[in-house]
Amino acid sequence: MHTFKQFVGYLLAVIGTLTLLVTLLSFLSVPVWWLQVLDFFRLQALILHAMVLLGLLVLGWQRHRTARLLLLLGMGVGVALQAYALLPYSPFWPRPLPDATPAQATDSTGHLRLLEINVYMKNRKAAPLLQLVRDVQPDVLLAVETDQWWVQALRPLQPQYPYRLELPRDNTYGLVLYSRLPLVDPQEQNLQQQNVPSIRTGLRLPNGRVVTFYGVHPTPPFPDNYPNSVGMKDVALVKVGRMVKEETRPALICGDFNDVSWSHTTRMFEAAGELRNASLGRGLFNTFDANWFPIRWPLDHLFVTKEFRLVELKRLPSIGSDHFPLYAELVLVE
Repeated sequence: MHTFKQFVGYLLAVIGTLTLLVTLLSFLSVPVWWLQVLDFFRLQALILHAMVLLGLLVLGWQRHRTARLLLLLGMGVGVALQAYALLPYSPFWPRPLPDATPAQATDSTGHLRLLEINVYMKNRKAAPLLQLVRDVQPDVLLAVETDQWWVQALRPLQPQYPYRLELPRDNTYGLVLYSRLPLVDPQEQNLQQQNVPSIRTGLRLPNGRVVTFYGVHPTPPFPDNYPNSVGMKDVALVKVGRMVKEETRPALICGDFNDVSWSHTTRMFEAAGELRNASLGRGLFNTFDANWFPIRWPLDHLFVTKEFRLVELKRLPSIGSDHFPLYAELVLVE
C-alpha cells in the first residue's frame, strides 16, 4: 500500500509539473505555432490542475514535504490562471452582447437566424445536415470545408434558399452560403492567401435594413495544408476586424476560426472591429472535436456589432462531422 501511494504521488507530481509548464507557456504571446496551440488546452489544463491538487490533498503525501507544498502552490496558481482566462465565458460574467428583451424578440422583421457548420470535407453523409436545416429553418446557412461533392449534396435545399454563394475547394477551405434573405453585392475575398476564401455580403432583412455578413475559415495556427501561412491568420482576422470598423452598417462575422476565442489573435480581431463575442457570459460552446470528448474547444464563433441583441445561441447535436453545428438567433435593434 505504501509503495502504491508513493507511485501515485510521483505520478501526480509529474502530471502536475507538466501541466503547470503548459499553463505558463500558454500565456506567452509570441508568434510560435506550438506555443499558440497550447492556448487551446485551457479547460483541459484547469481540470488536470484541479485533479492533481485534489489528489495531493487526499493522498496526504508525507515524504518530500517541501516539494509537495511547492507542487500544491503551483497547482493553485495553475487553477487560478486558467480560471481567470475562462471566467468570461461563465454565467457570472457580464454579457457584452445583451439578450433581446421580450418585445425585441417578437419583432420578426429584424430577426436573423443563422446556422454555421464545418461539415468535415471527408464526411460523405449529407442527410443529417439536410434534415437539421429542415428542422431548424435558419435564414442563413454557412457551410464550411465544402468541396464540389458538398455543393451537389446541398442542392436539395435550394428551393428554400434562393440566394447563394458557392466557393467549393478541395483543400478543406471551401465555403457555401445559402440564404432566404436577399444577398447584396456578395463577394469572395482572399484575405490570407489564394485558395483560402472568405465571404463578404450584405443581407437584406425583412424590414428592409441591410447588414453586412462575413463568413470566414482561416488556416489554423499550426502547419497543415498551408505551412507557409502559419502566423498569417493574425493578419487575416485583424484585417476583417478593421474592415468591420469601416462599415457604415451593422455587421456580423461567423465561421470556423480555427482558433479559440480567448487567444491573442481573436482578441485582437475583436478589438480591431469593436465587436461583441456572443459566447461571453454564456458558455464555452465547444464545437470541436465532436467525436472525442476529452479534446474539445470552441473553434466556431459569432461576433457582431453593437446594433444586435441575442435571442438564442446554442450548440446543436452532431450531424456526423468533427464539428458540432452552431445556431444563433439575432435581432437588429439599432
